[in-house]
Amino acid sequence: MRGFLIVNPRAGDEEPSVGQLLAAARTLGIDTHVLREGDDPAELARASDAEVVGVAGGDGSLGAVAAVAIERAVPFVCVPYGTRNHFARDVGLDREDPVGALAGFTEERERIVDVGRVGGRVFLNNVSFGVYARLVHRREHHRGRRDAFATARALLLTARERHPEPVVVDGQPIAARIVLVANNAYELDLFNVGERTRLDEGRLHAYIAEDWLPRDWHERVGNTFRIGAPSGRLRAAVDGEPVELDSPVELRIEPRALRVRVPLERE
Repeated sequence: MRGFLIVNPRAGDEEPSVGQLLAAARTLGIDTHVLREGDDPAELARASDAEVVGVAGGDGSLGAVAAVAIERAVPFVCVPYGTRNHFARDVGLDREDPVGALAGFTEERERIVDVGRVGGRVFLNNVSFGVYARLVHRREHHRGRRDAFATARALLLTARERHPEPVVVDGQPIAARIVLVANNAYELDLFNVGERTRLDEGRLHAYIAEDWLPRDWHERVGNTFRIGAPSGRLRAAVDGEPVELDSPVELRIEPRALRVRVPLERE
């Protein structure tokens, strides 16, 4: 089956280099495209006639191409090439071996997983509102500086905000520091998103915390959630990427919507 891989060069570490990743893909007969400024990954995937489409990038790079894979009813390949790669971890990939993940294009082992949608946009991991979303937006605003400094400055500015941002969840006003709506259930620890043991439960999990560093998470489970804000606009982070959404916005689950190709298990 012909494969088409979109590579986000800004997501990867130094090893393997973009050149090494491209060379490994070509030896497997995979067509490749390295994203340039102004490229639309979804349009590139939609224009391809490949029978398998994939992305080499971090969590924020995956959703748009996964949406096209669903639209075209073709398998999707995730090549972990970012900083965290939570989806790659939860789908069973070795996050330290992006070259090995390319075997998903040639080996016909699939996992059928759920996806979420927020205002029509696909998310594979979660959508966050409140403190974490503001942190992501501020980090992006200062991205022209070095990444570590941008993150530290965003964290400092966010920590100064002493009052929780009002959020409306399914019509109920909540003074929450953090609202995290997840595609399937996470193991949550102190201000940390853990792993998901399954990706095919067919449910969204909303985690709500009142504190900056939450000691307790209040959990709700459902097929849809409606999130709003008094301002009429919502700052959110979709799979770790900053976005602004109309308020209120509906989040919903699409059970077993995405076919994910993964390498065969080795002895």
